[in-house]
Amino acid sequence: MENRPTKLRWQRTVLIVAGVLAATIAALLVSPTAQAAARPAKSFTRTIKLGGSTAFHPTAAGKDLYTGRSETRQGSGPEVAGRAGARARASATTRSGARSAHLSGGSGSPIASSAIVRTGPKLLQSFLGLNHRDQRFANGGNQFSLEPPDQGLCVGNGHVVESVNDALRVFSTSGTAQTGVEDLNTFLGYPPAIIRSIPQFGPIVTDPSCLFDPTTRQFFFTALTLAVDPSTGGLTGQNQLDIAVAADPTASWTLYHLDVTDDGSNGTPAHPQCPCIGDYPHIGVDSRGFYITTNEYTLFGPGLGFNAAQIYAFSKRALANHATTIFVTQYDTTGADGGNSGFTLWPAQSPASQYAHDNQGTEYFLSSNAAPEANGTGSSNNIVVWALTNTMTVGTGNPAASLSDRRLQVRRYAIPPASDQKPGPTPLRDCLNDSECATFLNGEPDPFPEVIQPLDSNDSRMQQVTYAGGLLYGALDTSVRVGGATKAGIAYFVVKPDLRRNGVTGSIQKQGTFGLAGNNLIYPAIGITAEGKGIISFTLVGADYFPSAAFTSFDAVHGTAAIQVAAAGVGPQDGFSGYRYYGGGGTGVARPRWGDYGATAVSGNTIWAAAEYIAQSCTLADYVAAPFGSCGGTRTALANWATRISHIRP
Repeated sequence: MENRPTKLRWQRTVLIVAGVLAATIAALLVSPTAQAAARPAKSFTRTIKLGGSTAFHPTAAGKDLYTGRSETRQGSGPEVAGRAGARARASATTRSGARSAHLSGGSGSPIASSAIVRTGPKLLQSFLGLNHRDQRFANGGNQFSLEPPDQGLCVGNGHVVESVNDALRVFSTSGTAQTGVEDLNTFLGYPPAIIRSIPQFGPIVTDPSCLFDPTTRQFFFTALTLAVDPSTGGLTGQNQLDIAVAADPTASWTLYHLDVTDDGSNGTPAHPQCPCIGDYPHIGVDSRGFYITTNEYTLFGPGLGFNAAQIYAFSKRALANHATTIFVTQYDTTGADGGNSGFTLWPAQSPASQYAHDNQGTEYFLSSNAAPEANGTGSSNNIVVWALTNTMTVGTGNPAASLSDRRLQVRRYAIPPASDQKPGPTPLRDCLNDSECATFLNGEPDPFPEVIQPLDSNDSRMQQVTYAGGLLYGALDTSVRVGGATKAGIAYFVVKPDLRRNGVTGSIQKQGTFGLAGNNLIYPAIGITAEGKGIISFTLVGADYFPSAAFTSFDAVHGTAAIQVAAAGVGPQDGFSGYRYYGGGGTGVARPRWGDYGATAVSGNTIWAAAEYIAQSCTLADYVAAPFGSCGGTRTALANWATRISHIRP
């Protein structure tokens, strides 16, 4: 995610490639046109076939060797080509507009203490998850450098599964690795992301998510895959959602593939301005169904390029039973929300099978509507509750499920400012500012004076959603006024949904906004146990903390409490997207990518959390020592992000 009103997932995942880079997935910002009247979501049912199976067969990691110009961009990259420059200019305008709508903390006072709290929820254990070195050197090093990681986390049957862009690993609940690190291209049965010796390009895999379903006792993993020309890396337009299902994640997984190009080819519906991309997929389950939601953007059309959020509904038992043929029904939210399109509908997950059984089964979703995609202006005092009812018919050839929505008034939230970083060692920046080092790194001096940049604080879209005890829980990033300054903070919402004859409605049971004086809180993920006890996990960064994995207790009665730090960061982000040379927000523009989402996973009366942080620090002297850019095996030449997996008893 990004602190801009529109964000294509491919644009959010920055790739540094060799030779010709994959063509941009672009999106232009224009004011969307409001539709005159609401209309129900259109549905489209089709079938997909069993796509084979896969299992972990990780190859040896690539050599810790910097590959020179094949490691850095040449020509135009995905953040600067095509229409992305116009998009970046428009987003800057929106950000400055959002800054005029700063908010003060709402219900529940903003947290002002910067002390590390050791009471409240108990941190049972915390260990290093996947990091950029793992990602970059997977599959013998046939990978690109990627930012941000985008974490998927699921826990069950004695296993902890973590995925990032673009790697996957399974741990035991004690934190011991049960598998090696495997790249997502190999795991999903695709050619490597790149074979530099040819060169040859494989598909682009991005946006991993996973969940453990307590009913079927199965792990569900999803990712978005974009097809490319193998000789150039250019996008072909075709893209699909990959679904992998397993009872034991260290053994065999069953694969399915759902085309989401939506141009009328390969059994897809024909939507305006498509071929399109199924951006930002996220997953949920109820008693009967398995659900994936996406934001549909056109790949090559004019204008904003946003159509609407899409919902894909499957029978989770059919997937768990490895059925040869699977029915899937697609719900298009174009015009469904009072004439506006839905944007980032996050489907609910439920602890201990606490599903909604009303109306023959119901799956709930939450969304926000501050973004231009939803006819927003960067701030809003509404969120939207959605309900798909009669889900007992999901996964059949004649589904009768019905989608409805209702706006609920809340305290105003707004796109947050970028998150300032505490100064510290930044050897990549130092190298770029040194002509000799930069020439060795990139084949030319860096023409820009590079500085430590504030982190991308996300925009205002909804984050992970939980349904437990008859309540819906969600959170998003927002601007807050705390300690006399405007910072990035978190707004949370507890909704009691109510199904009526004419559709869903609901009431706000609890809401609040919280922040930390002198610091920023970004990319929240809520986890709630069956007993209603929970946490909000996030990254803490600012004047007092390098990017750190943190959390606070949370429930529907008391809201939040004091902040606890699961793993303190030890240095600033020092990755390529934060420097002007690499053009993370357009030519000569720095845009340090940070998270598009974190994750939580409930296991009994405990909660697992995955958050991004910085786990290493080194000097320029360490950086240039052999092997170049590795700082003794703690990072790569171009990035230093890491993830933290924490086990918490709320």
